[in-house]
Amino acid sequence: MTSTTVEPLVAAIASGIEVFDLGRPLTVGMPQSPNHPAYWHALPRRHGDMVRSDGGSAANDIISMGTHVGTHVDALAHVSHDGKLFGGLDANQALTGGRYEQLGAHTIEPMVCRGVLLDVPAALGTPEGCEPGYEITAADLEATVARQGVEPCAGDVVLIRSGWGRHFEEGAPYIGRDSGVPGVGEEGARWLADRQVRAAGADTIAFECLKPGAGHAVLPAHRVLLVETGIYIIEAMALEELAAAGVHEFLFVLSPLPLFGATGSPARPLAVVRRG
Repeated sequence: MTSTTVEPLVAAIASGIEVFDLGRPLTVGMPQSPNHPAYWHALPRRHGDMVRSDGGSAANDIISMGTHVGTHVDALAHVSHDGKLFGGLDANQALTGGRYEQLGAHTIEPMVCRGVLLDVPAALGTPEGCEPGYEITAADLEATVARQGVEPCAGDVVLIRSGWGRHFEEGAPYIGRDSGVPGVGEEGARWLADRQVRAAGADTIAFECLKPGAGHAVLPAHRVLLVETGIYIIEAMALEELAAAGVHEFLFVLSPLPLFGATGSPARPLAVVRRG
């Protein structure tokens, strides 16, 4: 980059920016899909276990977790349909040595692009959130765009607020096994795909409409986005603060861990806006 390309970026930062953290803290016992290994954190060495001659000491950590726990991004290797991954790859043949070399998390490029928040409950007149098990339709997304006046474009990352994120700290209610969870269904996923977005995110444990008692029995939005159109999915996002601030358009920043051959990666997405 030359000075002429860097200077506008530096000037924009100098004028004052506000950063919204859209990621969830990783904590032992946080709600997660039962399909994935839980997050665990421990200290194999604590201060005082070993003290150096000058009095110094250090602590260190070990963590274990599934790659689809907490706020995370799904790689295209995550879901197959009729034995095929995105691009028609045979799911069995694509697996080499226990890793997905072609569509793994290491192939997800860092995202620094326009972001759009679609605050669906605000458009529906239920600002606290959508009802459990409610399917967000294409008509709902169109109504949200009309209300906000911000149209998603090709290459954008579009975040869907259902309001369900307010249950995250409650644990089991956020998972919604019995109640169901609101979210985009197949029709809404095709609406996003038609706009050729780069990624789609939501404040729910799965980017899906989960019906009461059904759990993750079927995942049509995952099929449309990951398998049919190659659009990444970001789940378990924290969108309440961004929505409360009335921010619908922003610079979106996300860099997944380059976990070679993995089906997903923990992530800490950010929304950056100019202050004032």
